[in-house]
Amino acid sequence: MAYTLAAPVVHEETIQKSRFIAKAAPVASEEEALAFLEAQREPQATHNCYAYKLGNLYRFFDDGEPTGTAGKPILHAIEAQGLDRVVVLVVRYFGGIKLGAGGLVRAYGGVAAEALRQASKVPLREWEEVRFVVPFPQMGRVHRLLASRSWTALEEYLAEGVRFHLKLPAEEREAFWQELRDLTRGQVRWEG
Repeated sequence: MAYTLAAPVVHEETIQKSRFIAKAAPVASEEEALAFLEAQREPQATHNCYAYKLGNLYRFFDDGEPTGTAGKPILHAIEAQGLDRVVVLVVRYFGGIKLGAGGLVRAYGGVAAEALRQASKVPLREWEEVRFVVPFPQMGRVHRLLASRSWTALEEYLAEGVRFHLKLPAEEREAFWQELRDLTRGQVRWEG
């Protein structure tokens, strides 16, 4: 199972007099990742390097550092910790000492990895939309079932009963369907 961050995190280190600041956050879309990068970049810094991963979509950027020494190590830090839907920006203020290619890879990747290690993580859940219809006398039972799981549904009133529109975790779909059938004594029509 993949994980994402529960909340944004910041980690700072000084390496050979250069100041590195890693800023990481959970994101749901590429637009969100780009908005985070725009809001968090520091124009006065020497470099603003980043990487983000959203499923099979990933991007990284070295911002003037030698090719492959900043963005790729940041992306590797994300992947090595089994994270998805995450963006990491590492800001560098040059301190006067050149680190060399290997030193840059270790610095960018290490600062990003430490920020991600410090962050609280949550499992990524896939959500699925489902619809089902129950007769009016079964509404109270369905409401109690939904409340027990802290789920809310949109309701549409029909002549034969109520159509519920619900988003639920994909891995709970079958168990929910079975419980719903048992609870309503089979008086439910699943519409998918």
